[in-house]
Parts: sequence; C-alpha cells; structure tokens
Amino acid sequence: MDTSSISKSTLKHYTRLMISFFLSLVVLSIFQYTILYFKGVVDAVLGMSFVLSVVNHMGYASLVGLILVPSFNLLENFRPRHGFIIVFIVLLLLLGVEALLVTYYCAFYIPLGADLLDYGFTDLIIGASNSRGMLPSIILAALIMIASFLGWYKITSKFYHHINKMYPFTIVLFSLFVATLFTEGKPINQNKTQYLGVHLFTETTGRTYYNPKEEFPLVRTPNTEDVLGRYFELREEKPNIVFVIIEGLGRDFMGEGATYGGFTPFLDSLSTKSLYWDNFLSNTTHTYGVIPSLMGSLPFGEDGFLNLNYLPNKLTLFGILKNNGYHTSYYQGTNSSLYNLDNFLQSENLDFILDRSGFGNGYQLQIEDAGGSSWGYPDKELFRKSMGLPKPSTQPRMEVYMTANVRSPFLLANQESYETRVAQLLIDRNIDEEAREVIEENRNVFGSLLYSDEALKSFFNIYRNNHDFNNTLFVITGNYALESPVPQKNALSSLHVPLIIYSPMLKTAKTISSISSHLDVAPSILALLNSKYEIKMPKKVAWLGGGLDMQSDFRSIKDIPLIANKSGTMEFLHRDKLFFDGDAFEIDNHLNISGALGHKGDLGRRLNDFMAMNVYVTEKDKIIPEDLAIFPFRKEAFENNEMVWLNSVFNGSNFDKAYSTARNFAFDKKSDKALLLCRYILSEVPSHLDARILMGRINAWEGNYSESVRILRACVRLNPSYLDSYEALLDVYFWSNKTEAAMRLIAHMNKSEIDTSAISSKIKRARQEAKKKQINTFNQKSFKQKEEGTEIALSNNK
Repeated sequence: MDTSSISKSTLKHYTRLMISFFLSLVVLSIFQYTILYFKGVVDAVLGMSFVLSVVNHMGYASLVGLILVPSFNLLENFRPRHGFIIVFIVLLLLLGVEALLVTYYCAFYIPLGADLLDYGFTDLIIGASNSRGMLPSIILAALIMIASFLGWYKITSKFYHHINKMYPFTIVLFSLFVATLFTEGKPINQNKTQYLGVHLFTETTGRTYYNPKEEFPLVRTPNTEDVLGRYFELREEKPNIVFVIIEGLGRDFMGEGATYGGFTPFLDSLSTKSLYWDNFLSNTTHTYGVIPSLMGSLPFGEDGFLNLNYLPNKLTLFGILKNNGYHTSYYQGTNSSLYNLDNFLQSENLDFILDRSGFGNGYQLQIEDAGGSSWGYPDKELFRKSMGLPKPSTQPRMEVYMTANVRSPFLLANQESYETRVAQLLIDRNIDEEAREVIEENRNVFGSLLYSDEALKSFFNIYRNNHDFNNTLFVITGNYALESPVPQKNALSSLHVPLIIYSPMLKTAKTISSISSHLDVAPSILALLNSKYEIKMPKKVAWLGGGLDMQSDFRSIKDIPLIANKSGTMEFLHRDKLFFDGDAFEIDNHLNISGALGHKGDLGRRLNDFMAMNVYVTEKDKIIPEDLAIFPFRKEAFENNEMVWLNSVFNGSNFDKAYSTARNFAFDKKSDKALLLCRYILSEVPSHLDARILMGRINAWEGNYSESVRILRACVRLNPSYLDSYEALLDVYFWSNKTEAAMRLIAHMNKSEIDTSAISSKIKRARQEAKKKQINTFNQKSFKQKEEGTEIALSNNK
C-alpha cells in the first residue's frame, strides 16, 4: 500500500487525544458522583472529593500518555496514521474499562480490585448484570464516554496550540504524574482502572505469595521450657512484672566492654546484680516495633506490625496476664497515637494508658527544638508522674514504660550541666582515641544517656518504697541501638541491645553471652509464671520465639528474623550465620561480622520462606484463630455506602481535620453524619479523645443522656487528666439534672489534683445547682413537717 500521500500524525494530534482522554475521564467522574448523589450516598457532586478525583485522573492520564507516546512515534514513522489509530483504539478501550468499573462501583459501592482473581472476570460480570439497574447504567456510561471522547477531540482543535517538539510535552506529562503521587486518594476519587491494576500487581507479585500447608502455620502448643524458674525464689503471690524499654539504648553504651561505656553507671551496676544478656538482639529498629516483639513474640507484617491496616487476632503478655488477674498499664511521655501504637494497646484492653496528653499541669515538657515543637515529657517527668498515680494494691500489676530521651534532638532542661559531666568523664576515664572523638563531637547524646540513666535510678529509688517492691520482676532493655549520630560497626550494631532481668527475689546474678532476642521474652516470662502458679494459659500460641538461651558462654542456636533499617528490609540470623543484603556472613562472640560466605542459598531460602509466611499470617489474619484470642479484634464495621460517603468527606490521614468536619456536621444538626464520621475516626485512631467527647455531646444534645454519660465516663478513664472530658460530663449532668453525680465528679477532680481553673464556671454552676437542690429539699421537708404537725393538731382537736 502506498502511504506517501497520507500525512503523518504529529505530536499535536497525540496531545489532543490525551487531552480528550483526560477530559472524558473527568466526565465519567461527574457521571459517578451524580449517580451517587441521587442515590443519597454523597452530599454533593462538585465537592472537594470530585476535585481530588480530577487530580488522580490527571496522574493516570499522564502515565498512560508517557507509556503510549513511544509506540505512537514509532508507528507513525513506520506507517503514517497507524500510530494515531492504534492509540485512539487503546484510549477508547481504556475509557470503556473505566466506564464499566465506575458503573460497578456505583452499583456495589466498592471498587473492583484483587477479588477479580478470586471470582474471575466472568463471574463478576454475571453478578453485575444481575444487579438491578446495572445494565442501563453501563449502556449510559458507555454512550457518555464515546460521545465525550469524540466531542472533546473535535473541540481541542480550536484552542490547542501546536507543540513542535516532543521533549517539553514529555516533561509536562511526567511532572503531572509525579505531582499526583503525593495526592492521597480513596476509592471514590481514585481512577478505577489504575486501582484495579495496582491491586492485581500487588497481589500477584512481590513477597505476598505463600502457599500454606496449614491455615495457621505459627500455631503450636505452649511448651516453652521454664528456664528462669531456678534463678528466682518466687513468693506465694504472683509477682508484679515491670518492663522498662529505654529509647536508643544499645549494647555499645552499657556493660563491660562497651565501646562508649561509662555513661550509664546505674545500669552498669544493676547488670551485675541481675540476669544480664550481653549479646541480646532487638528484632526491629522501628521505635515502637519493640512492643509487638517483646509483648507478643509477633511477626512483622510488610512494614511493621503496628502499621498493618487491620490488627489480626493475637496473644500477648498484656492479654494473657490480664486474663490472670493482672492490672495492665502502659506509660510514655510522648504521643501514643504515633505509629498506631494506641490501636495495639487498646486492642489488648489495657486497664490504664498514660501518654503525653495525660500529664496535666505541674510537669515540664522536653525543651523545644529549633522548629518550636517538643517531643513530649522527659524520662524523669514520666517516672515522677507514673509513681504519683494510684495503683491497685489487691492485684498483681504488669507495667510497661517507654522512655524517650536518648533520641534526636537530645535536648535537656539543664543541657550544659550534663555535657559538663560528659567532659569530666572523658578526663577521668581511659577511653580509646577513636571513641573519645565520637563522644566529644556528640556531648548532647551522651548527656542524654547520663540523664536517662539518672532517671531510671530515681525510678528504682521510689519503687523501693512500695510495699510490693520485693515481689516485683523488672525487665529492662533497649528498643534498638541509637543509629545516628554515633557510628555503627556493622549491620547488627543497630539491633544489639542489653537485656536485664532484676528482682529482689533473684537468687544469683549471671551474665549470659548466648544470643536471644525480644521474641523470646514473652514465652519465657509466661513459662516462669505457669511453672509456679499454673496460670490460665492459652491452649495454643503463635510465638515466633522460644525460651531465652541461658548459656553463659557465647553460642547462637536460634533462627531470628530481623529488620535492621528503617526501609523495612529483612535480615535473618540462622544460628551463627547472618543473611544480610543478599550475602551470608559469620558472626563471632562479640557480634562482629566476617566476610561474605559462598554458601548462601539455604539462608536466602529461609529468609524468603519467612517473609512469605510473615505477610500471609498478618495480612490474612492467620496468626491465631479468633476463638483462641483473649480479646478478639473486631474492626468497626461500616456498610459499603457508608464507606463511600466517609471517603467523600475525608480523604487522607489527618484525623484532626476529620474531627473538625464531624464537629461542623454536629453544629449543623446533622447528628447521624457527625456520629458516623466519629465512629470512623475512632476505628482508625482509638485514642482520639476529642472524637469520643463529641459523640458524648451529640448523644446529650439528642436527649440520650445515659449513653452520653457512658461515653464520657470512658473518656475520663482513658485519660484522667484531659479537662474536656470533665467539662462535657458536667454539662450533661447539668442538662439531665444529675446534681449529685456532678458533685461526685468535682470531688474526684479535686482528689486527683486536676487544675480546673479553665472550667471554674461549670463547677460554680454545679455547686449552685446543688445548693438550690439542698434548699429545695430542706423547704420541702419543712413544709412536709408543718403539714404533719397540722394534721396531728387537727387530730388532737377532734
């Protein structure tokens, strides 16, 4: 065929196609929001959610444009008009797929994703066709799509200016695509074709594939040997278990032979009176990743257990000990909602949680950084606050403390004095030149170590005054070793932390050089308690770890999964071989790493098998069956149409903004929508107290006083220092005429030494109501007595 007379399509025509493609996607988005609006699912067609959908379509269209432009140019150079025709057909097909997926979404209120693999495309189409009103919607969407695409292509010829070179246009497309990567999207405003493609790719590639021989591959009988019992003279009463997790405490900072030793004198001394593991490993360098490992010997998930979208059913020390009569509590001076820690803690039904929001007046925040923000309350304030709180005396306690000072920006209230002490220690101690140079350059870091050690010493001094100190086990470890700015010697250094188990009941101290990890602690503590007290143990467990290795001399006999960096890349320790960065290494008795080994295949397979299993059990909720869980985790359930509405009004992770939206709905007397949004906020951030308080207030405004009081009392229990809870509760007591309850609440605030100056008017009002009620009661009693006296007089006269 002679094509010499056929003019070749240029970038101008290609760009017009892409603009028409993008504008047709926008029209389909209008179609989607219109359908949802008339169904009563969303509040508006052209709202912020629609704007976000346009942005996401822009990214998708840019990506398609980048992918197709080489083929367009190649075909046009080979056969004029062929590139244009092929791209035209491909874009039309993509629009057809998007129209079908949009219609599916409008019918079922969920986007089509990886479930396509489970049911098959044919089954889904049959199901969609059987849906009432689906077929007319598909036909209508297809007609709108075709008319839109052709119409926009014709219109673009009138306003589009010719682009002479492909290079600037490619830059524009790429820039638009990159810009949309930073735009968060929910199913309602995402491109449905892109959503389907991403989920299919994620499901069929990467580390997610696992073919289990058993549905719950980790489940086994709890047969961990009691390796600790011989070292303790336990009493008849169950002991308190107190964990202290010290931020950034690496083995390089404490104990005999520490590279930068001398800055934790109390811990150094305590380790000589304890069971002390000097070759102990944290399993992750995520700040709060220590909690799932230490408390539950749990797997990681792809990006850390706390970052899972939905927490699977699990067993932890918190739940098991609570089920055995323990009072469970957690204390930290920072924000517990960071890294979703609050979700984890509340899923285990802890009796008490203290974080930054619960300190109140009289406690000094950590010094602000250069940006004017403070990380939270320093360690001394944390221990001072916790030791001043009432604690049950009739039941054993499990307490977990997380410190926060040995981390950037290493700021202290009296920084200069601590850095002066660092300088003096450098003079007094014999420190090698290389270590001396590091310490000199990082006096603020080592000053923080001195402060944290000093805070721990004061904590122990106060605890010794408790009547049950002699019946307490203290477990002290680091969450990970400080990675920066102190240099690390090898890949294991950031995970090399100490473990100290101290108690007045300890019969003999011991230093243990064999390797164990945080995954081994929970099974060992429970084996100790079960051996002595025959506690109620689960029939089955799913620990990743086993018992602590108690051998004094160095040995490494365990399989230990590790995440040694912030990117989430996994490593694997198999006995004395470490698989790291694609190579196998040997480790020695000081956790030094030798050169790469040639025989790495078996280690690589072990790591890959673990990674696949790890993702399977966490993503599919296959750690333990629900009937084994002490506190089964049940995610707040929302109907599909509710999720569509929620995604239309809240797009992102800023839950404070979502709370503001819910409050506006409440003020506009749209109580149902405000309550629904509050429920969603609390399903994702259980510690969001403002959302709970708003729910309590809305119920009160609706006249549901008993439900309002229940919610607000729970708020007081969750955070006894948060004044807004008391203010709302006083209002509800006033509206419902519960004067006695208001006075009891005021007495509780006074007893707890809560600063009530900000709500003094509410307290004054409650006292006035109580006084009125007292006067009215007195008057009624006097009137009744007069009536009775009159009756008696009349009776006597008779």
